[in-house]
Amino acid sequence: MDMTDPTGAEGDDLMPGLADQLTAAAGMVSIGPSPTAEEVRLLGQPSLDDHLHFVGRHVVDGASMDRAAVADRWRQANDRYGELETTEAGIADEIDILPPEPYLAPLIEETEADPRYNYTFDTFPTEIAMVELDRLVVFQTHITRSFADGQAERLVRPGNLVELYRFCQPLPGAASSIEFREMGRRHYVFSSPSTDLRQHEPVVLRPEQVSDHRTFGPVGAYIGIPVGFGSNFFTGIRYGDRVLLHNGYHRAIAMRMRGITHAPCIIQTVTRRDELEVAAKRQVADDPAFYFAAARPPLLKDFFDARLAESFEVYATRKMIEVTFDVREFSVLA
Repeated sequence: MDMTDPTGAEGDDLMPGLADQLTAAAGMVSIGPSPTAEEVRLLGQPSLDDHLHFVGRHVVDGASMDRAAVADRWRQANDRYGELETTEAGIADEIDILPPEPYLAPLIEETEADPRYNYTFDTFPTEIAMVELDRLVVFQTHITRSFADGQAERLVRPGNLVELYRFCQPLPGAASSIEFREMGRRHYVFSSPSTDLRQHEPVVLRPEQVSDHRTFGPVGAYIGIPVGFGSNFFTGIRYGDRVLLHNGYHRAIAMRMRGITHAPCIIQTVTRRDELEVAAKRQVADDPAFYFAAARPPLLKDFFDARLAESFEVYATRKMIEVTFDVREFSVLA
């Protein structure tokens, strides 16, 4: 899922009523019809039950749809994947991974010197290479059409490799799409249209690391609970002969929409399941054979196959993070 793109699985549903309470308390209630978005989803795998749940809970008027018709459409896509297991067996193993053009070397060096890069890719062998988009294995089975369209419009000159590199591996930017509200003493809610919104690791800060904070006396330390986004790199994970698209789904779709076939990708190489559990999303690590051993796993090009993909009008959502903390004071014997 793209780390600042509105991508990713639907996630766990909030407790009944909790989502409404948090939204209202955070001052984000909208008057009138709920906003909607167009979502393109791959059907046919891995789970009909997940798809029925999605239609019933997230699609506009989905609860009133004919479940038998929805299941039949999913079954048709599943049959199509069955055909592809024969006609395109092993296609994911034949992905092109090409060296980047020499004149991209300064940009690659700049990326590799970035603190975000060094923090994220400090465990496994990593390279930046031109990867074939169509044969990337995908685990995220849906994208938001409007966001992909917007990304495609950013590619003013699709044939310019410098511009393409910046598109795939952008420099750090400000986390501007976060709203937050104080809901009570030691109780805060953060929200964003991006499902990449996340809590970063808590940190202890020295007083000199914090500016413009007024308090009634000397401070010995601060405890910070950062909320923000991921690194926003276009990344893949190589396991055997296959590369799984790990981050950057909307950009990948946008590039194919503009006729781009290969793109600069940060590729981590893992050699065993234990490493995959560290590098990949839980969904992938829990079932690696589905993505890295199946004759014909879902590929990026499937989003452009009408027999496998379908568009749905869905209710627009916001990712929310609730932060609360407690402070206790007590004495112990010295």
